[in-house]
Amino acid sequence: MLSFFKRHKIISTLLAIIFVPIIGILLFVAYRSIGPYRSYRVNLDLPAPGSAEPVGDLLVGVAERDITPDLSKYESWTDVDNNGRFHHEKDTWVDSNGNGKLDTVWMAGFNNNRPAQGIHDRLRTQAIAFRNNGVTLVMVTIDSIGIFHDKFIDIRKRLNPDLGIDHVMFSSTHCHEVPDTMGIWSYSPFNPSFDYGYMENLKQQTVQAIEEAVGKLQPADMTLASAPAGPEGFVDDSRLPIVYDHILCAAKFDVKGTTQTIATVIEWGNHPETLGGSNTEITADFVHYLRQGVEEGVPEPNGVEGLGGMCLYFQGQCGGLMTQLHTTVPHRNGQQEFREASFEKAEALGENLAIVAVNALNGDRAKKSQTTNLAVSAQSIFVPIDGLFEIAGILGLVHPGWFWGKARTEVDAIRIGDLEILTVPGELYPEVGNGGVESPEAGDFYLPPLEVPPLRDQMKGELNMIIGLANDELGYFVPKSQWDVEPPFAYNREKAQYGEENSMGPDATPAVHSESMAIIERLHATLERL
Repeated sequence: MLSFFKRHKIISTLLAIIFVPIIGILLFVAYRSIGPYRSYRVNLDLPAPGSAEPVGDLLVGVAERDITPDLSKYESWTDVDNNGRFHHEKDTWVDSNGNGKLDTVWMAGFNNNRPAQGIHDRLRTQAIAFRNNGVTLVMVTIDSIGIFHDKFIDIRKRLNPDLGIDHVMFSSTHCHEVPDTMGIWSYSPFNPSFDYGYMENLKQQTVQAIEEAVGKLQPADMTLASAPAGPEGFVDDSRLPIVYDHILCAAKFDVKGTTQTIATVIEWGNHPETLGGSNTEITADFVHYLRQGVEEGVPEPNGVEGLGGMCLYFQGQCGGLMTQLHTTVPHRNGQQEFREASFEKAEALGENLAIVAVNALNGDRAKKSQTTNLAVSAQSIFVPIDGLFEIAGILGLVHPGWFWGKARTEVDAIRIGDLEILTVPGELYPEVGNGGVESPEAGDFYLPPLEVPPLRDQMKGELNMIIGLANDELGYFVPKSQWDVEPPFAYNREKAQYGEENSMGPDATPAVHSESMAIIERLHATLERL
């Protein structure tokens, strides 16, 4: 064989030209399919049997870092046709490095050709740390469209082990006007422009926020409250059946024995996409105005005094699809209202939410937590993936790490005093968490609902939060009995409803529901030992 190649150098060269790149591509695909941290697993029930320290004061600390991109480091462009989208042939840009392409911040959500042109408000990565009875937990929320599980694993592994952190739970706010952190909106699949530098800075800043929060732990009191935020004037369900997660849940942490606020944690379910797909200014959307209103107050008329401290927003159940795009949002003055995409609409929504949160925490129905114990259960799980997402996973285009038809992800259950939290690695349909799963006759799988009982009914806190896009982003979790991509379509519709195209497949939601039920049971078993 070797002598053949020596005698036929031209054939050998041609074969090398053909097969070496193919082999290289196959090796690259294999590497991406394996993914980083292949053997990583989480399996926690803390405090462990026999290891719990006495329950004392709940210690709380917070910190945040700025993750707003510096646009001066990127190339600028002119939107010639003023449509908020970049066209290589129509629009103009400053090609400072002569590479023939626009090197910019590609914004996530809506279109994959939307370069940022300005900064409206700063983006944050925020961490709140808790410690009690021998357990140290940190919860992180990041102004991001979503982040895949492997990036969060990387952050965990970078943390200083001397800090004694037992577990870090991450979540993305799901803002649709921020840099692409998933590689889906970075111009085009044939001209990828994912900003690895921005992603690296985000991870570094998040590590710093986590470590600072742990370093600032201090005894705290906790107050819990909830109140309806809509649906009217706040959120619209754009897919049948109509089921909302519109109850705003809030937890306020004060320096023990005082009214000095350390932090306020808010969970509510709605897509931060008020600005729509034509906006080219970086913004945290209504989340920015919500946090600002809770921290600093909302001015008159009909405003509230701020609570001080730091406000952290955690995304709730926003699948289904929870949106304000089709909602008319009233101004607090009672005279104006906003329906079209605008910063005025985002401001009105965020300030209205802040008013709901502050009034709930200051109201007669707010309750001071009677317990201070801390517990966490966490489990790596493997969610079935199907269709285009499986192909993309095999190729390593999204969610690096393919486990023979499944994606490794995670569910957590947390107890902080009288507050209980369940995390879901994507955008849960509220009917799975709150109840209301249906089985329409024309659905692709005409079967009884599988995702029952509702997850929130299994939780035992005085206040229960279900946090989405946690530790991962696997898209919409559509109940299997409501899966509907083949005609005839359910609910007598002429075409399929939006949702399945951004889902891991019909078997993903039953798997996540089952694993969530199990992790809740494990948390409760741990609590019984305390």
